[in-house]
Amino acid sequence: MNSQAVVPYSSSDSTFKTDRVNVLGVGISAINMQDAVDRCHDLISSDGKGYVCVTGVHGVTEAQHDPKFREILNKSFLTTPDGMPMVWVGRVRGFGRIERVYGPDFMWELCRQSVERGQTHFLYGGKEGTADCLGQVLKTAFPGIQIVGTYTPPFRPLTNDEKVSLKTRIREVHPDVMWVGLSTPKQERFMAEYLGQLEVKLMIGVGAAFDIHTGQVKDAPSLMKSVGLQWLHRLWQEPKRLWRRYLINNPLFVWRICMQFLGIRRYAIE
Repeated sequence: MNSQAVVPYSSSDSTFKTDRVNVLGVGISAINMQDAVDRCHDLISSDGKGYVCVTGVHGVTEAQHDPKFREILNKSFLTTPDGMPMVWVGRVRGFGRIERVYGPDFMWELCRQSVERGQTHFLYGGKEGTADCLGQVLKTAFPGIQIVGTYTPPFRPLTNDEKVSLKTRIREVHPDVMWVGLSTPKQERFMAEYLGQLEVKLMIGVGAAFDIHTGQVKDAPSLMKSVGLQWLHRLWQEPKRLWRRYLINNPLFVWRICMQFLGIRRYAIE
């Protein structure tokens, strides 16, 4: 498979399909946390194959000028509503059960429930040592959880030798879930490219979850999350890296979503 290929999830069971909210042409799954966890468990138990994108304003905005990335989001098994703006748009559109599925919380809950199901996990991403540290955190929080491997990728595309090494390691342990802790859109591109090449059932891109669960980045207070101000907390911690994402992308998103609601601009989920 070449790097431009997009691999949608595969399953013979039509019950895996979920309603999606059209947010500027990106189909956000109209689900809540338990829906997301249940669907992942079902996919794993059915020997299906797919990837999950945890997507908020940043991802939707990136998709506006990158059709291939938009296609990756729209061909996912799930594209969860990671930010409150996704939830608000969904509720305005009539999806009353939609709730935020925040990446770090999603990872925590799926890992918790995976213990009694005997599901296995592989951790891919983060800075040197982060994945190993996260593995220890999860083992402490959830005794009996099966972390079958970790891999810290370089900050560049994998070489051919590194690709072969990764494929071999994954083939040896055959994990149910591969958690991908890169940044958007890098992690989504990685999952779309490698899903068909790796012997793994489910790939989930959770961005900063690796850093948050290992204490390298502080999570926002619950109140800030609930009112859609978590971005401000992240900006305060990493202003040099994130100022453009939040101070430019957020106003652009508000403008575009108003244009969509007013019918001035139309966006198709392709």
